Amino acid sequence: MDSFLYIAMSGAKNVMLAQNTNANNLANSNTFGFKADLDYFASEPVYGPGHPTRAYSVDRRAGVNTEAGSLIQTGRVLDIGIAGDGWIGVQAPDGSLAYTRRGDLRVDSSGLLLNGEGRIVLGNGGPITIPPNESVVIGSDGTISIRPLGGGANEMANIDRIYLVNPSAEEIFKGNDGLYRLRSGEVAEPSAFVRVTSGAIEASNVNAIEALVNMIEYGRKFESQIKLFKVAEEMDAQSAQLMSMS
Repeated sequence: MDSFLYIAMSGAKNVMLAQNTNANNLANSNTFGFKADLDYFASEPVYGPGHPTRAYSVDRRAGVNTEAGSLIQTGRVLDIGIAGDGWIGVQAPDGSLAYTRRGDLRVDSSGLLLNGEGRIVLGNGGPITIPPNESVVIGSDGTISIRPLGGGANEMANIDRIYLVNPSAEEIFKGNDGLYRLRSGEVAEPSAFVRVTSGAIEASNVNAIEALVNMIEYGRKFESQIKLFKVAEEMDAQSAQLMSMS
């Protein structure tokens, strides 16, 4: 009976974990550059005295869906969307180099270039600072140019190039802060082949309809596990009744 309850309890627990992942995906279906988290259920034997006679389910992390989201045209000169593969280098909360696909950029009061999450966007020379200007242009290779205050229409000055990298999907992982890093712990070298589209932002690649369907399915699975608790209680009551009759 204890094994029966343990399996039902572990099943309910792992369904809740999967539901949490799915709910987080759904909550970020409108977050620019967000990549859906993936997980799956696996069967594990219940070890104990003798041979394992039962198995329980475990929710395992399978990584992230690195497929590109659709590009939304915004017309803002500071918005960029990566065309194809690639990542934007940003400064993580601990000061290290991390990567993201979020390209809704802005300039703060001190001139630092930030993305919509407030992460400092890095260039080949470190954090990018945009001085006062008449206009800003971001080229397809990530080069940032400005027309200085009082400058002529054709007077453009290069500021820096956004730190763009292109590691393979197998080389990166998603951290708890939502940023990506290399599994090796090393720093990815900038790539000259990554291209960006100015005036566009990459949308989340979460399929909201699929996430809603999964939410309903996980809810039903959770209810099924809870019903097993009731079955175990009834079986326990019947066993106690039989013992009292004997």
